[in-house]
Amino acid sequence: MAHVIDGKALAAEVVARAAAEVADMVAKGGTAPGLAVILVGNDPASEVYVGRKIAQCRKAGIRSIEHRLPADTPQEDVLGLIDALNADPQVHGILVQLPLPRHINAALVLDRIDPAKDVDGFHPVNVGRLSTGTSAGGGGLVPCTPLGVMLLLDSVIEDYRGLNVVVIGKSNIVGKPVSMLLLEREATVTVTHIETRDLPDVARKADVIVAAAGAPHLVRGYWVKPGAVVIDVGINRVTDHDGNSRIVGDCATHELDHAKAVTPVPGGVGPMTIACLLSNTVLAAKRAAVA
Repeated sequence: MAHVIDGKALAAEVVARAAAEVADMVAKGGTAPGLAVILVGNDPASEVYVGRKIAQCRKAGIRSIEHRLPADTPQEDVLGLIDALNADPQVHGILVQLPLPRHINAALVLDRIDPAKDVDGFHPVNVGRLSTGTSAGGGGLVPCTPLGVMLLLDSVIEDYRGLNVVVIGKSNIVGKPVSMLLLEREATVTVTHIETRDLPDVARKADVIVAAAGAPHLVRGYWVKPGAVVIDVGINRVTDHDGNSRIVGDCATHELDHAKAVTPVPGGVGPMTIACLLSNTVLAAKRAAVA
């Protein structure tokens, strides 16, 4: 029977560490970290995500500064708000909730964020630092979901050297950054995508599979060799024959009893993503304090 990695429990540990660091900063006369969240429009999923992030901020003692803007807000107004937040010393992290309305260029908006406050880790400067292995030690900020994936893997893997890892999906948000983090651990990484030939055969050679394709139950049991570790990043809403909807991952977890360890959906990568956002915000605040 595969070990189910409890993302909720690990996330609670990350949040608790962040809260302890915040309390220590305040006790020493510092300012509690401030996270500014910009939500443009009223996308239902975005509303839910923002609500969860704000609730977790409160648990950790992080100040949450909300900016909820109408869907028709001009792009220049959003950019102007980011400029103001970049200049505000009380704001240590800036998060722009995606997706943005169609009339707003998301890349332009994300690029406008000060890299030191880019707690999502999407700014080209932070991406460049990640790709060159210079994110640690006062460098950039690592994207939250890939960081969460690595913490989940660390709970069951001690040594990555020489392991064969297959990353399914080449997105800039998960696939590419997580592959770079794994390369830094000396794993041998194969990144697959929609044009990859014989994907099941490629996956069967993996010691670790990170599935981030956004395709419900793509990874079947016969794709996974005995003893492999499977991290399921997928969050897909599906509807059954009775019209009931539910959330499922990219992996058919019920077929993976022969794996060493798997993450559930929900309750795996999702909670870790938010926890790592708080961790990044605290890190950004600590760096700002010594800058």
